[in-house]
Amino acid sequence: MDPEAAKLIGAGLAAIGTGVAAVGVGTLFGHFLSGALRNPSAAQGQFANLIFGFAVTEALGIFALLIAFLLLFT
Repeated sequence: MDPEAAKLIGAGLAAIGTGVAAVGVGTLFGHFLSGALRNPSAAQGQFANLIFGFAVTEALGIFALLIAFLLLFT
């Protein structure tokens, strides 16, 4: 296999992680909203967990994008 083709395939596979992060953020906020509508008094206590989960999920998406860029441009 040509090394340039392997770089492009690897970058494409790494870029999938950004889409997975978007799905994760949507799931995270959807489940929080569902729980908050069922029990509004507990929503304020779970907001910090929501923000932490959002930050971790977005960080993983950004890391995946960084790896894709490193594979493409190095």
